[in-house]
Amino acid sequence: MRKVLPLALTGLFALTACQAAGHDDPADQARDLNTMSAFPLHAYIPDPASDGGKAISRAQWILGKQCMVRLGFAGFAALDTKGLESTYPVRQGRLAHRSRVGDDTPYGVVDPDLAAEHGYHNQQPDTSAQPLEWAADQYTALTGTFESGDSHVTHGHRIPEGGCLGQATRKIYGAPPETTKVNGLKLSGYYSLALEFWYESQKEARKDPAWKKADRAWSACMKKKGFRYPDPDKASTDFDWYRNEKPSGKEKETAAADARCKLDTDYVPAVYSLEAREQKTLISKNKEKLNALRSADARAVRNARTIVKDAA
Repeated sequence: MRKVLPLALTGLFALTACQAAGHDDPADQARDLNTMSAFPLHAYIPDPASDGGKAISRAQWILGKQCMVRLGFAGFAALDTKGLESTYPVRQGRLAHRSRVGDDTPYGVVDPDLAAEHGYHNQQPDTSAQPLEWAADQYTALTGTFESGDSHVTHGHRIPEGGCLGQATRKIYGAPPETTKVNGLKLSGYYSLALEFWYESQKEARKDPAWKKADRAWSACMKKKGFRYPDPDKASTDFDWYRNEKPSGKEKETAAADARCKLDTDYVPAVYSLEAREQKTLISKNKEKLNALRSADARAVRNARTIVKDAA
């Protein structure tokens, strides 16, 4: 289901920077503002596709390989890590089909023509990294993720917390921040602070009467077209859309009306201004913490590059 926080966890890093600048066309303005990169907090979340991001990924696999050899996986000594830097591990047999309902934008569909063609089935695969299957014993050792019956010991060695890749990440970044719980999700990553602020900023923005007014205007527009939803989130996450791999005729009609009503009521500019304002407020109040986040990432990139250089 499309919520801002999961979108931030699963799609935020792969989006291309796009600056919103005075467009007369409502469709152009909505499209430019309907990207994660248009928000102030985006500047505090690194891009894994950047040179620094790739260096960190490469270093993680280099250290992870060394750790796996120490744990007794002798075959890992010949592992070529160059082909792994853009992958993430998946337990063998667990590559499940992912529903394409939803998308990686903050406010959902804004193009009536595309919505009429695809409905709400706009979820695109994260191209910044691809899944790679590993045998169960290798997967648990790499990730420190266990299923019922899995041993925490392999070849007589205890698997480190977070597995070999988790251990590698700690060596690159240092001690991880304390785990925080946001919208029912536990965040323990090195960018959890920025993601927490992202969630909190929208939570506050939604309390503003102007946001509620925007929802009402959009809902009234939808009602005139024969669709009854109180806000865009309810329309895009209608359970009916999840029943099929491809969008139904009803879904396409609903999505097209949704996009048209967003344009006709200036929905995206209205809610974006509120959310961006809250983000700027949080950034101003937490500048020191966020700058420390940037500094930590810069150190991690330097550490990663040293690890890659030494391995070469």
